[in-house]
Amino acid sequence: MTTINIAGVVGVGKSSLCKILKEELKLQIFHEPFVDSQLLKNYYKDPKKYSLAMQIYFISKRFEMYKKAEQSKNVCIDRGIEEDKIFAQMLNQQGMLEDFEFEIYNDVYNNFYKSLKPADLIIYLQISPQNAIKRIIKRGRDYEIKKNKQYWYDLNEKYENYFRNNKTNKILTINVDNVDFVKNKKDKEFIIKTIKSSLDLTF
Repeated sequence: MTTINIAGVVGVGKSSLCKILKEELKLQIFHEPFVDSQLLKNYYKDPKKYSLAMQIYFISKRFEMYKKAEQSKNVCIDRGIEEDKIFAQMLNQQGMLEDFEFEIYNDVYNNFYKSLKPADLIIYLQISPQNAIKRIIKRGRDYEIKKNKQYWYDLNEKYENYFRNNKTNKILTINVDNVDFVKNKKDKEFIIKTIKSSLDLTF
């Protein structure tokens, strides 16, 4: 079994790369879990009250997804479990998760994480926050940047720190500030070649 995780901030192209890998490498894709509509409604109404419930929900559904993925031979996961913790850290930094709630979350996260098989490769799609924001606006999802723009800079910094210091997984960092692997054939070929050379594929 070969497991590839695609990581990166909103707007970086994770889902698009998953689609390409499905076509080019015949991987089975596992996308981010859907959120329960009532929980989402409550979260937007009172994020401080429901942040812990939201994060526990996400980590639980992500764990279920990983367990299903383990039954397949070669898979690509759109947003890995590691990124859940990055978002929880952001909520803690914002005061949306109290310190004691963050400790509860970490206990749950660690119990789930240690029982999962590590990904064979995490592809971190690196992008500047400025370009990430431009891409979000371009695809007509302005609601995703309604928060203070500083949020996206802080999130980007947390991503950079996490994947720079990650010693557990094999990380392939690809800067996509000037790369369009969806519309540019040469960029697409570059991405596929880079991924293949970074992983002993057993397809």
